[in-house]
Amino acid sequence: MKIGITCYPTYGGSGVVATELGIYLARDGHEVHFISYAIPYRLNRFHKNLYFHEVEVVDYPVFQYPPYSLALASKIVEVAENVQLDIIHAHYVIPHATSACLARDILEDGSLKVITTLHGTDITLVGQHPSFKRTVQHSINKSDGVTSVSEYLAMETRQAFTITKDIHVIPNFIPTNFLELQDKPISIKKHTPDEPFIICHISNFRPLKRVKDIVLIVEQLVRRFPVLVYMVGDGPERSLVEYMVHEKNLKQYFTFLGKQDRVSDILLNSDLFLLPSESESFGLAALEAMACGVPCVTSDAGGLPEVNIDGKTGFIVPVGQIEQYVRQIQMLRFDPELREQFAINAKKIAFENFHPDNITPLYLNFYEQVLNRE
Repeated sequence: MKIGITCYPTYGGSGVVATELGIYLARDGHEVHFISYAIPYRLNRFHKNLYFHEVEVVDYPVFQYPPYSLALASKIVEVAENVQLDIIHAHYVIPHATSACLARDILEDGSLKVITTLHGTDITLVGQHPSFKRTVQHSINKSDGVTSVSEYLAMETRQAFTITKDIHVIPNFIPTNFLELQDKPISIKKHTPDEPFIICHISNFRPLKRVKDIVLIVEQLVRRFPVLVYMVGDGPERSLVEYMVHEKNLKQYFTFLGKQDRVSDILLNSDLFLLPSESESFGLAALEAMACGVPCVTSDAGGLPEVNIDGKTGFIVPVGQIEQYVRQIQMLRFDPELREQFAINAKKIAFENFHPDNITPLYLNFYEQVLNRE
């Protein structure tokens, strides 16, 4: 099968999932063509059967805002004609699904099928803005097949838009660089009174991640026991949070690590993963923590309860409930046996339910259904 994939190439969940899927499909012998304005950052080495096509946007004086979506559509047409693509898989609705549908219409012969995967803010945030809502709805309904990364997101899409297509739920899966950890023994530290309890947070530091809540949580925790927080990632609220940490005199308890390629090394040295988001379509970072055998304390937002099972792999807390976060984290700090049981459960569920060997065939089966549909 010849498959095109268009996605955001930057540090973020949708791009990571798209890239990992492409790598797996290429390993299975399928010809995979990535189409984007830059090479996805996870494509950092050569893979057989995997190709990259750069979208060039014309910088013309009449264009105040260069029309990337049109350039992307043209590049999809070019690649589809040159290599005879069967599928173009668009990750994130705008502009990718919109451009893919336009490219299919330009080709006119019906040879190219469009699969759209809904990832989260393309539905819950950006997609519901008045500037984009009708375009998002049209792009979903005009796709030949639609998938969602969680039951929550599929439900949210049906509630927010008038959808005429079936939405097939295919969850995210463990990235390839975590698979080597499957047989690694779980090691749970029993802390001395002076030894810091290590908490890890990974995100893109957008407002919906509620990173400021972490500062408020830690402000209370350090009155009870020593804490060290690894803050991994970058984004619009990082400077604000760093300033907040400084103002509250908490600098000694926080380490801001920025973007990291091998977050598994950090997670393996952590006692707990913390994600207090107010919106989360799936929670890939939580799944990565679980694959490392790290218990999770997360909010109850969106698809997180489908990944982090309350009372089994960690705790689920209502969004914004600082005191409850503090209680649950304190419980895990002083109960190493419970922490060990959560760690064992987390790793087991991650590899049983979200192993790529179990998830990628679901995409291939869906591709076949769409291609064989009359």
